[in-house]
Amino acid sequence: MYQKKLNFYNVAPFVILLIIAVLAIFVPAEQSYIDSQAVYNGADIAWIIVATALVFLMTPGLAFFYGGMVHRKNVISTMIKSVVATGVVSIIWITVGYSLCFGESIGGLIGNPTTHLFMRGINGGAPWSLAPTIPLGLFAMFQLMFAIITPGLVVGAVAERVKFTSYILFIVLFSLLVYAPLAHWTWHPEGFLFKMGALDFAGGTVVHISAGCAALAGALVLKRRKAHLDQIEIPPANIPYVLIGTGLLWFGWFGFNAGSALGANSLAVSAFATTNTAAASAGLSWMFFDVMRGKKPSVLGFCIGAVVGLVAITPSAGFVAVPQSIFIGFIAAIISNYAVFLKSKSSLDDTLDVFPCHGVGGMVGILMTGIFASKSVNGIGDDGLLYGNTAFFFTQVKALFIAVAYSFTVSLGIFKLISIMLPLRVSSEEEELGLDATQHNEKYLQGTLLVAEND
Repeated sequence: MYQKKLNFYNVAPFVILLIIAVLAIFVPAEQSYIDSQAVYNGADIAWIIVATALVFLMTPGLAFFYGGMVHRKNVISTMIKSVVATGVVSIIWITVGYSLCFGESIGGLIGNPTTHLFMRGINGGAPWSLAPTIPLGLFAMFQLMFAIITPGLVVGAVAERVKFTSYILFIVLFSLLVYAPLAHWTWHPEGFLFKMGALDFAGGTVVHISAGCAALAGALVLKRRKAHLDQIEIPPANIPYVLIGTGLLWFGWFGFNAGSALGANSLAVSAFATTNTAAASAGLSWMFFDVMRGKKPSVLGFCIGAVVGLVAITPSAGFVAVPQSIFIGFIAAIISNYAVFLKSKSSLDDTLDVFPCHGVGGMVGILMTGIFASKSVNGIGDDGLLYGNTAFFFTQVKALFIAVAYSFTVSLGIFKLISIMLPLRVSSEEEELGLDATQHNEKYLQGTLLVAEND
């Protein structure tokens, strides 16, 4: 049954998409790349296509990971908020997103949005300067997958109380105002953090710190759930979902980190190995730390720890050696575990501990890069504090503070702006009934998706 009452906020998303679709008709087709100078490498192209698909797989993996941990009346609503980013961010990326991240730099702060408007000049364009052996279009698609999963990470902090339409608007504003500038600063050769010498191999700053700080801002603006105020413990809806989600995330993360070598080379192999090692170490560290504190070993503990290890190794995966990745995973899990404990003693209602796990984990990863990075692993990197380079460590510290301050401040402003424009939070009645039924007219019951009856 169609909704009878229409208003501006119901109509606007469809109209905006319609306008974009119509404008796209008039963008002239371009000839696909021709490797006239034989600069492209077939093995590199094949690997980055696979890596791109692996990173895409992380988004449904994240949906399972989050969906399994919330109350069963909010499973579907939580999962769709992560997955819908694939649609929203893809359209933004094709129109102006890629240009803002990797277009002609404007003062090292942001890319010129007209550089590749509607992806003009991508198919036949020269390859990206740091990925000279793959077509520019493939590099753009690989980077798109990072942009997709980042706002999806924030879902876990605001789950069980944020309105779906308001979250769609958040994805748009976050992608344009937080993700794009940070990506430009960090990964564009003219970006000011890049030129400052800060290193972030695969997104500790751009993805995890930005999402973690946005999660903290969202939790503060949305305030506490009724269950949180009443100190009601909410059992996870489906722990096997969490296990499946962890497996998909871990699997996809090989594309996330090893793919960031941008070629089928020895650096990709090293990043692959450090990624797996840190995740393994962190999963065990979290679980054993819990056991030492008198708890029983749990599936959730190992899964959350493994994801924290993946987060922490992300910025350093291509700059540190395999042995040091054991310590990175180990210490990141301990710090995030303790951060979760401190959060549990506070009034902060970060539903699925996004800030303690992704935000803090990303911060630890940036600092670990400053300590353990070695030119013997990656010649275009730098030596860290362990090898006597104090200056580089403090460069990482400065980059960390800049990223945290910017992403938290702007995200806080975004959430407050949305709360003025739209109802940001569901009503208390809708929260009690569950967002699956009230926001999507669907229900999850013992592994079965049911369509709720219309009123």
